[in-house]
Amino acid sequence: MELKEFKNRNISEDYVVVQEDNYPKTNWDAFKQVLARSIKGELFVGMKITFGIMYRALFKGEMATVQYPKEKLPIGPRYRAVHKLLRLLESGEERCIGCGLCEKICISNCIRMETRIDENSRKEVMQYTINMGRCIFCGYCAEVCPELAIVHGGRYENASEQRAHFSLKEDILTSADGLGMQLEFDGYGSVSKDADKKIKKTPLSY
Repeated sequence: MELKEFKNRNISEDYVVVQEDNYPKTNWDAFKQVLARSIKGELFVGMKITFGIMYRALFKGEMATVQYPKEKLPIGPRYRAVHKLLRLLESGEERCIGCGLCEKICISNCIRMETRIDENSRKEVMQYTINMGRCIFCGYCAEVCPELAIVHGGRYENASEQRAHFSLKEDILTSADGLGMQLEFDGYGSVSKDADKKIKKTPLSY
């Protein structure tokens, strides 16, 4: 193709030329056009559908919309929302052993933890923070955790007026009072629902 033909934008035969003469030029012409289109019935068909939906919503309770925030749609079990730190169901102790794998694998570099050796010569997690402003909710921290201590919960409303919004350990850790309402992660490697029947009790004496 030559440069002259390339500059010619009308070389294609598929172009449709808009007839500008058909547009109404006066208000009376515009009124006649609206009247002619209304008589065809498209307007009344749309109004029939609209009033039908309104009637079912007002008198039959068939609402097509969710009344947010009073009503919320259910979220899938694998949805990656704000993190949660879980506890052991038997003793209520924290599952996190302070290995630091979640901090190392975090590609957003938003997880920080501080640990110390307690009086029992075991590692104890003192502080655990997640910068929600940097987190991309990739789920790597939950996948790499060997104890299933950190998982993604269902709380997706984490808007904040502060840009440097941090989530402290106390905010995401399951409270001791709410241990009975703690939902187990049902992914790979999680505790099965019939685990109590499968696991044999350890005898007290050998």
